[in-house]
Order: sequence, then C-alpha cells, then structure tokens
Amino acid sequence: MTASRTPGPGPVVIPVAGVPRPRSVADDSTAPGNLAAYLAALAERRGWGGRAAFHQGHRAWTHGEVHDLGARAGRVLAEHGVRPGDRVLLALPDGIAWVAAFLGAARLGAVAVLVNPELPAAEHAFMAEDAEAVLCVTGPGLEDRFADRVRLGADQLLALAPTARPARAHPVDAHTPLYVQYTSGTTGRPKGVVHTHGDPKTYHDLIGRRLLRITEADVTLSVSKLYFAYGFGNAFVFPLFSGSSAVLVDRRPSPAAVDELVARHRVTLLYSVPSAYAALVADRGSGHTTCFASVRAAVSAGEGLPDGLGARVEELLGAPVLEQIGSTEAGHAFCANSLNHHRLGTVGRPVPGFEVELRDRAGRPVPDGAAGEMWVRGPTVTRGYLNRPEETERTLAGGWLATHDRARREPDGSYRHLGRADDMEMVGGITVSPLEVEAVLRAHPAVREVAVAAVPDARGSSRLRAFVVPEGRIRAAALETELVALARDRLAAFKTPRSVVFVTSLPRTASGKLRRHLVRRGAW
Repeated sequence: MTASRTPGPGPVVIPVAGVPRPRSVADDSTAPGNLAAYLAALAERRGWGGRAAFHQGHRAWTHGEVHDLGARAGRVLAEHGVRPGDRVLLALPDGIAWVAAFLGAARLGAVAVLVNPELPAAEHAFMAEDAEAVLCVTGPGLEDRFADRVRLGADQLLALAPTARPARAHPVDAHTPLYVQYTSGTTGRPKGVVHTHGDPKTYHDLIGRRLLRITEADVTLSVSKLYFAYGFGNAFVFPLFSGSSAVLVDRRPSPAAVDELVARHRVTLLYSVPSAYAALVADRGSGHTTCFASVRAAVSAGEGLPDGLGARVEELLGAPVLEQIGSTEAGHAFCANSLNHHRLGTVGRPVPGFEVELRDRAGRPVPDGAAGEMWVRGPTVTRGYLNRPEETERTLAGGWLATHDRARREPDGSYRHLGRADDMEMVGGITVSPLEVEAVLRAHPAVREVAVAAVPDARGSSRLRAFVVPEGRIRAAALETELVALARDRLAAFKTPRSVVFVTSLPRTASGKLRRHLVRRGAW
C-alpha cells in the first residue's frame, strides 16, 4: 500500500569533520556515497557474491543475496510512502529482515531509526513521534504498536521483496544522514543520535580492519544487538565491509546457546558485554573450552570488565579479550585495545583518528596520572542530537564530545576507566566511587555480581549499601558479615557499606549497562 501524505523533505547534509567528501561511487572506491550502493559494488568488485554474509538459524545468506534483497526491499519501502530524507523506524529483532530494511532505507536516501523491539509501548511511541517516522517496520508481537502511523511487518517485507523491482540508489554523499540511534536512557529521556553514510566505512577502516584485522575468513557472533551502536558495528558493518560473515540471533543468547553457536559456525570473533562474559564463565567448570577452539579474539564493551574477569574469560576462550569503550554519539569505539596492544584492566589507547583529553569539572586538562572526565574528538562523532539543540550545545563543544566517563591515563598511553561521572556517590558529604568498593567485594568467591549505592535510610541520611548477586547457595547473615569485614579491612571507613542486600539480579539496560539510578532507590 502507499501512504497518502505530503512529500518528505530532501536529504539534510550534516558536515562531519575528518570524513572526506567523495566524488562518486563509480570514480572513488575509497569514499562511499550511498552506503547501500557502495557495499553492493564493493561485494561485486571483490568477488564476495557467493560468500556467506549472515547466518540465521540453519540458513546462510550470501553477500550477493543480501544486497539484492536490500535493493528490492527499498522498492517495497518506497511503495509504502518512503521518500529521500524520510525517517523509517525499525523495531526489529536481529535477522535478515533487519538487514534488508536498513539497506532498503539507505538505498532510498531515507534515514533508518534503530530501536530496541522489546521496549515498552510508551518508549516506542515517544521515539516514533520524536523521529517523525513516516513508516514503522516491526517484528512479531508489535502489531498493535504505532497505530497512528503506517506500519509494515517484517514478514510482509520479506514476502514482498523477492518479486519487487530493485530500487535505484538515491544520490547522497558521505555527510548525508543515514541512521539514528537513541541513547540507552539509563537515567533520563533517550536522545536520537544522527550518523551519516560515511561513518560505517570509518568504523571498519579504523577498528575492524586496523585494530581487529578482520578478513573474509572471519565469522562474528555479537551478543550485543544490531540496534545498539556496539552491535551495529560488530555484526553489520564489519562483515559487509570485509566480506566476512556474522551469526544473527533474534534474542540474547544464553551461555549454552553461545557454546552451540560458536561450535556450529566456527566463530572466530566474539563480542559481548561484561555481564554476559561473567555468565559464560559461571555456567561451566574449568577446562570446558573445546567449543571455543575457533575463537581468535573476543571484545568487551558496554561497561568496564571487573577485576579478574578478563583473565578468567581469556582462560576459558583461549584467546585475548580486548576491552574498548565507545558511545552512541561516537558511533562505535573511540578507545580500544587491539591485537597489537592489549592490556587487561584498561580500555586501551585512542582509536586511530580520535583524540582523547581528560578534563576536570571546569573543563581544564588534568595532568597524566590524574583522574578526569573523557572528552573525545574524531571523524564519526555526531554533529548533534535529533531535535535537541540545547542538548547538542551542552554535550558537544568545538567538535569535542563530553562522554561523562571518568578515566586515568597510564604511562603507556592506555586509559583506565573509572566509571561514569554521574555514578559517583555522596556519603556524609564525601564523594565515593562505587567501582572501588565493588571491586573489593567482588573478590569474595561467593559474589557473582555487586552494585554499591548511597541509599537513604529511614531518617533520610545516605548510607552506603551493597546489592549482591551471590554465587550458589549461601548463608546470608554470615556472608554479609564477611563482606562488611572485607570492605572494612581494605577500604577507608566511609567507603565501607553499612549493609548488604542479596538479590537475584541487578537492574540493567537491554545493552547490559547497570541502571544505577534504580540501585540508588534501594529496590527495583
């Protein structure tokens, strides 16, 4: 069907520092114009047409099939009213429909709005309204969402695309908006971050190719999903730019599912978050590593790896675990360990092409060895939030992004992540880093996960409280006594938790980040 409405606006150009302006896809193979057309031409030029690009269930889709399907999906989207510059909301689980819809939107010069399909209805409604989406492409179970907008089901898209004529690629350049991703919203209303047609190639050139050395032979499994910045680069960008393949899973895989998928597809690159790596280690005894024999490297992001966990995961996988840090605003990692330089306990060095400065609260640079807030400048840092000029001005200054991450620069140029600036706790007028307390408590063998926060008591005074996910069966009173004694022995008195609460899980976002604002409430 075709929606009846006024024509959409033309493409909006947002200049991005550090990304060269291309001449055309045909005469400059190093600089993309329309991303979908560029990737299709790249696959043909490199002879990747018959190579697997994505594995879903027991079906493999080749690079040739993917780009053909994307071009035909573009025609379906156009027949549903999508025009250049329009925004198309994708509320889809990882799968070939997600890939086809994204490539189809890119081919039309439209802007894909990537959202988590498992969000509550109110958040979906907010994002659709905020993005002014002209079409919502949704997965199963969302048929009743977006009632006031044109909607296309994933199954409909895949049914219509094979017989549709391929859409022509709309002419755009590297600075034209390509997609919008919303910040995870751990503490407030999510903000739409705009990225351009030139950004994905930069992610691959600087990280996929240079730091991870991805080749055609690699097979990727990313626990983080395509609608997150981390997963988008891992499982969509890197495979299509390198001629390699990725395993797509519609739900977050359990440790047992990870074992099976890695063994079945001979996965070489595993991407995950600390909480999932912790579950992978906890799910087995020592020595059960044969299913990971194909893995040559793993990557961790989303939060800092707890002390000791990286070494345990490396022992399990028989491969390095490369920690990195990025943001939705940067598009992917801006600081990362690599196969050439890997140091556990740090988030590595700045990604080539990026600059990192540590500043104090007043914006002044801090000396080496001192803690400060990370400010980042680089080729894929967004030029702004969607419809949020005041937020843009507050977060971006002179091309520098205020990440609100705290870090310390090590003598070798690596950065040690010290948590979020807004994660600091105030106890009795003294600022306390919860990460320091959590690291001490996590050293106890009966602690699987822990979060520490200043929680108001009955009188309204803030008291430091530890929320612990125990390892196995415990005697709560005895373990609480041991943990408080452990903290008292290793930390200053004001950093020692006054109480310990045992919980079955900690509140996290869908991307695995801890929701500290919920922990501070003392219940969730």
